[in-house]
Amino acid sequence: MSTPRGRKAAAGKQQRSGGGRSGQGPQRGGRPRAAAPQRTPRSERVDVHQPDGVRLQKLLASAGVGSRRACEVLITEGRVQVDGQVVTELGVRIDPTTQVVHVDGERVQLDDSKVYLAFNKPLGVVSTMHDELDRPSVGDYLEQRKDRLFHVGRLDADTSGLLLLTNDGELANRLQHPSYGVPKTYLAVVPGPIPRDLGKQLRAGVELEDGPVRVDSFKIVDSQPGHAMVQVVLHEGRKHVVRRMLEAVGHPVESLVRTDVGAVHLGELRQGKMRPLSSREIDSLYKAAGL
Repeated sequence: MSTPRGRKAAAGKQQRSGGGRSGQGPQRGGRPRAAAPQRTPRSERVDVHQPDGVRLQKLLASAGVGSRRACEVLITEGRVQVDGQVVTELGVRIDPTTQVVHVDGERVQLDDSKVYLAFNKPLGVVSTMHDELDRPSVGDYLEQRKDRLFHVGRLDADTSGLLLLTNDGELANRLQHPSYGVPKTYLAVVPGPIPRDLGKQLRAGVELEDGPVRVDSFKIVDSQPGHAMVQVVLHEGRKHVVRRMLEAVGHPVESLVRTDVGAVHLGELRQGKMRPLSSREIDSLYKAAGL
């Protein structure tokens, strides 16, 4: 038969050994101390250095990330990744045409052979590089360029506005894929007046012959007797989807222009003109495309 003194000693011994529970330390104030985190083995380091490549800081500076010295600081601080591998050494050389670089989580385009343009497509121009019916086409505006470019998505002949042009096939394919859902913004002139609940109806969804469509946002930009200008934002890329959607709710489109694709804005770009995208715009498109 154990004595009270013996039971007390046994209890103290059990407490010092962790109370018989694995993974817990001594208790303080009635609360268990968290177990020490277990170390996981480091993944094998990947060598991204290409002896015949270009120094990483030089490429970053050429891409407009910052001065050569500022880019060196970014590298030594561990804020630059090459092919998913953090690089902290200044002597690393890479191939800008095959390797992927991120700075602070944002992709940087280092391949100067890649072209990214914003084009303001005029009315009456078809979204093809060559038209068999000899109609004005996007390709007519690119005849003086040596680059082989193609358009990202389409705008019908009766719609003007922003069209992206590039030779970056991977980015273009992703931007057009519905799973990435890059938002596109349109301004439409439609018959007025606009009922108050139209935005709610469009956000809830409208049934079309090829399935339902819903907008991300809708607002009235301007209203005049008999007409209204509305802004529509949606991820859809189906043919004539904006026109068909607005006609289905009783407001057929009289004129339509696309003003934005993701974070790229048409701005003051005149019809028939194009401009190169900024590095910030390119980065935003890569991020939207999951690259």
